Formats: sequence, C-alpha cells, structure tokens
Amino acid sequence: MDYSQFLIMKQEIGLLAVFLIVFLADTFLPRREQGSIGVISCIFFAAFTVLGFVPGVVGEGMAFSDMYEATWPVINIKNILNVGVLIVMIQALRWADQDMVRIRRGEFYELLLVTLLGMYLMISARHFLLFVIGLETASLPLAAMVALDKHRYESREAAVKYILTAVFSSAIFMMGISYVYALSGSLYFYDIAIAVWSESHSALLLCALAFVIAGIGFKLSLVPFHLWTADVYQGAPTPVTSYLSVISKGAAAFAFLAVLWQAFGTVYPQAWEWMLYALIILTITVGNLFAIRQKNMKRFLAFSSISQAGYIMLGIIAFNPMGMAALMFYVLVYIFSNLAAFGVIGAIENASGKVWMDDYKGLYRTNPRLAFTMMLAMFSLAGIPPFAGFFSKFFIFTGAIAQGTVAIYVLVLIALINTIISLYYYLLVVKAMFISQDDCVIAPFRSACSERFALWICVAGILLLGVVSFVYNTLLEGTMYSF
Repeated sequence: MDYSQFLIMKQEIGLLAVFLIVFLADTFLPRREQGSIGVISCIFFAAFTVLGFVPGVVGEGMAFSDMYEATWPVINIKNILNVGVLIVMIQALRWADQDMVRIRRGEFYELLLVTLLGMYLMISARHFLLFVIGLETASLPLAAMVALDKHRYESREAAVKYILTAVFSSAIFMMGISYVYALSGSLYFYDIAIAVWSESHSALLLCALAFVIAGIGFKLSLVPFHLWTADVYQGAPTPVTSYLSVISKGAAAFAFLAVLWQAFGTVYPQAWEWMLYALIILTITVGNLFAIRQKNMKRFLAFSSISQAGYIMLGIIAFNPMGMAALMFYVLVYIFSNLAAFGVIGAIENASGKVWMDDYKGLYRTNPRLAFTMMLAMFSLAGIPPFAGFFSKFFIFTGAIAQGTVAIYVLVLIALINTIISLYYYLLVVKAMFISQDDCVIAPFRSACSERFALWICVAGILLLGVVSFVYNTLLEGTMYSF
C-alpha cells in the first residue's frame, strides 16, 4: 500500500490535527483553565479554515484506488462547510460556558469536529464503502451532541428520536446498496453507472434507487422523511440545532449530488427524475405550510429548513455547471442567513430562556440590534432583494431552467409560488418584532462578545454576498473547468 496517498487527504489530515489539539487541551489543561477550550478550538479551526482558501495549500487528486476524490468543487464545498462550522463554534462559546454544560464543553467541540470529518468523507467518497463510513461517522456523534443538555427531558427525547431515525435510515440505505451491488457487482460509483445503463427499466434498479434516495432523504429532511426534524430541532441545544439545520444539511446535499449523478446519472431520465420532482414539490410545499402554524422559533426554523432543502434539490437536479455553482452559492448564503437567525434565537434563549414567537413581540423597542439582525435573516431566507438570499434563489432557478424541459418549467413555477408563501411566514416574525405590542417584552440585555461577533459575520455575509458578484462567478468558472 502506498501510504503517500494519505497526503492527498490534506483537509481531513488538517481537521484531525485540530481535533487532536482540542482533545489534548481537554485532557491535560488544569480545571481552572478549562474555560479556554472553546477559544482554543475556535482559533485553531479558524486558522484551518483560512488555509483551505489559500491557493496551492490543498491539492487535487485521487486516492485508494479511486475510492477518494479531491477535486476543485469538492475542496471548495468543504471550505464552505468550514465557514459555517466556525460560526457555530463561535456562537456556542456562551452556551458552552453555562453551569450545566461547562463540564462537557470539550466533548461538544470534539464531537463537532468528528462529525465534520464524516461529512468530509461522504463528500469525497466515490465508493459506497467509504460513503457509509463517512455517513456513520457523521451521524453517531450528532446523536451525542443532541443529548448534551441531558438535564432537559426534551434533549434526551430528541437524542432517542435522532438515533432511531439515523439507524432506520442507514438500514434503508444499506438495503439499497445491496440491491445496487446485486445489479452491478461493484460498489464504485463509476462501475455502477456503467452497469445500470442497461437496467434503466429494471424493477430491482427502481427499488434500489428508492431505498438510496430514502436513506439520504432522511438526512436532508425531505418530505415524507422529515418527521423527526421538528422534534429534534426543538429538543436539541440551540448550537446543535443550528449545526443540524445548516452544516449537516449542506453536507448531505453535496453527498446526494455525488451519489445520484456519478452512480446513477446514466439512468436519470428513465429511472429517478420523477422521484426527485415529486420530492421537491412535496418538500417545499409541506415545509412552507407547516412553518406557518409554528409558534416555537426552533420548530419554525425546522420547517423552514425543510422547505429550503427543497430549493437545494433544484441545484442537484440541474446537473450542469450553473446548477453546481448555484448549489454551492446557495448553501453559502444559507449558512449566513440561517445561522444569523439561530444566533439571535440563541442569544435571547441564553439571556431570558424564551423561544416562542410571541415572546418576540416588541423586541425592536428593547433590543433593536437583535431585531434588525433577525429581520435581515428573515428577508434573506425569504429571497427579498437586494439581500443575498434573493440571488441564491435566482441562480438556483436559472441553473434548473437551463435544462429547458416543460417539466422543469412547471417545477420552477411551483417553487416560485411557494416562495410567496414563505414570504408570508417569514414576515410574521418581522411583524412580531416591529409592529406587535406586548406587555411582557424581553428585557434589554447585552449579548456576549462571541455572540455579537458571530452575528456580525453573518450580517456581513448576507449584505456582501448580495452585491459582490465575483463569489458566484468564481464558483461558476471553477465548476465549468472541472466538468
């Protein structure tokens, strides 16, 4: 075995180095200095994130008999996820310093880095064995993260639901893989693509595709595989919820793209095009309709994230450079927008313990900066110009329409109609903060420095990505070069 192949996995090696530093700090630092673990984690991971964007630091290549792939899009996808993880780590500093969590703060950052490693492997995998290893590495630590607030019944309940869902979805996915192996005799994506070419109308192939899509659909919270999402999001600690809604969803989307197009792209029109069209319509519509009814802010954003997953799927089905670039840009914008919303929710929850929408009535009078930040996040998620969310949706729609089929036109039209519905429930939050009045408003408070810093990063991303065009152009040029 040529061990030099490990050097191609520079991002994974760098992440393991950060994990080792955090682990050693958690193990050997004196108890009185344990409070610095969060800061240490953020500093070293920030350095790792910056290095990922430096040209020439991370090289392209294949490793382990082409089981692992590092291309320009893959590298940049990981860099985008790193930006989101860094924001989550900064936002979590205040929460991790609470009395009930303080003893487990090192575990939180270690588990977060381990699950990110699993997502790295999923994105780079070109063999189902490596993909499953990455899937389980990403899933199991997340269950522990959900249960970190073990003194809360909701957190324990959410962890049990997530574990059961993860086990069930993994079993379904493995069943699909077994059918694929029966058809192709291989677990390599490229070999599968060649083998299934002549099996486009095979009942076994359709069954295999249904199981594979269902297994990953659980991770993406696609309807009807979304039933766990709202309960887990509500019960989990807010930093973990934000991680689940943004990073986990983004990684699952990119992994989904790799599996569908590289393994099953040859039978797309005949075998699984109609499956994805149905999933997209159901996901966007059901997510929007249920979001309207929510009064808990975390459940509200849970159904909002379900709807956003439907829009992400539009980038997956495009399968052209525009669609791929739009997908990366959409996830980047979604990171800033959604984490801004969760950052405000987390700051208010840490200060007052309030997480209900009615609690936000009159927030502008007592905490205008937080209200303004939440308003920007809602406008961006809704796709209101000139904020970044508008351009991300525009590029997603443009990439999908490039296929030029009647079916895709109808699909995009339905997505546009649902955008109007989403505008209504996002504005409900804005209305509560700026128009509605309540006698028991949230008292004025000053959020922690870490919370303010993370929110400033998110606000800058929402505003700048709406006017700085070179970001999308760079993604598009790099993607076109790689296709």
